[in-house]
Amino acid sequence: MPRIMLTEKQWVTLSQLMRNTRRVYNKYEHRMTFEGILYRMRTGCPWRDIPKAFGEWNTIFRRFNLWSRKGIIHILFNELSLTSDSKYLFIDGTIIRAHQHTTGAATEENEEIGKSRGGNSTKIHLAIDSHGYLVNFELSGSHRNDIVFAKELVENSPTCDFTVADKGYDSEKFRAYLTGIKGSTPMIPRRTVNLLNNDHMDWELYKVRHFVENAFAQIKHFKAISSRYDKLARNYSSMVALSLIMMWIPKYR
Repeated sequence: MPRIMLTEKQWVTLSQLMRNTRRVYNKYEHRMTFEGILYRMRTGCPWRDIPKAFGEWNTIFRRFNLWSRKGIIHILFNELSLTSDSKYLFIDGTIIRAHQHTTGAATEENEEIGKSRGGNSTKIHLAIDSHGYLVNFELSGSHRNDIVFAKELVENSPTCDFTVADKGYDSEKFRAYLTGIKGSTPMIPRRTVNLLNNDHMDWELYKVRHFVENAFAQIKHFKAISSRYDKLARNYSSMVALSLIMMWIPKYR
């Protein structure tokens, strides 16, 4: 029997949240289906190579694809992250290499795959709370600058007292948005070429920005996150949301 990732209490919590969406039937086999999806996320294996102990691979894939299309996995993540501490918000982005299988026949949607120095890749933009828990994320092509998605990332995150980010988010327009619309103090250093100084910076708080780097390191333990194997942005987004769920779920041991 392959290793499973959820305790009984954690599964009870997740299954109850799934039933609360009124989009998922309460079926006994959902437990092993969910574990099969987690196995694929952890190992990055093709769907066809998921061990039969979890069920038929095509059943597991179809159910994942259905839950992805219905937004079930995102709903689970949003529900679990309601307990976040919103005093501080740390934001950043990381580039994920896309496997060659993700760039086959074109689809009608923007699948958030861009070109970077390393080839086809996707960028994950993360928002982290005061304790290092993930509260929101966005996907984009790797060629897109972090600041382009900064407003959207913060807008869909809990309101916080301070927003902490690196020089990639050095924008007076973004600072004005944070202070004026979100009521959050920006803790973003200015670039060397900026004529304004950094007297506003709390450098001790800025050091805590390693929380977001730690979060990237944690989700990249899952091979289906550290390399993108899903062609559809919707499915890769659901897989990322699932990895974030696995960072929240230990609170429910």
